[in-house]
Amino acid sequence: MVTLAILHGVIAIALLGAITHQVLATLSSARSTGSFFGHFRGVRSNVFVDAIVALYAITAILGAVVYFHFGIGIKPALENARQWKLLGLFDIKEHFAVIGGALLPAYWLCWRDSESGKLQTSRTLLTVILAVIVWWNFLVGHVLNNILGLG
Repeated sequence: MVTLAILHGVIAIALLGAITHQVLATLSSARSTGSFFGHFRGVRSNVFVDAIVALYAITAILGAVVYFHFGIGIKPALENARQWKLLGLFDIKEHFAVIGGALLPAYWLCWRDSESGKLQTSRTLLTVILAVIVWWNFLVGHVLNNILGLG
């Protein structure tokens, strides 16, 4: 189980890097070519889409497998210790993961034809929402793992 948890974390870091690069490239203006953020525009944002969708799906699947261990081994101990805030953070993490998964088809479709100017606002909003979800889930998962250990 520890190996799967570590693999889940490594793939989550790859997802975090890809979505962060994409959102910074998407939000940076075309005029900021000489700045730090302007360099993100050097790589086309649409090249990350398939990788982000695949990494999100793999991370979610591995997270569900690891969650089984959490649900039967760690969650009851947290409930007995009345650690409702930690359990609440984890519940929010789960809900965000499902919402992000439900947004993936719309995200993919909006980015599919990104060369035309169509759907720019939708692309930007979906990318930002996914980035917030990925960052939230990574930080909450990392902090809870540090607090709880690997079981």
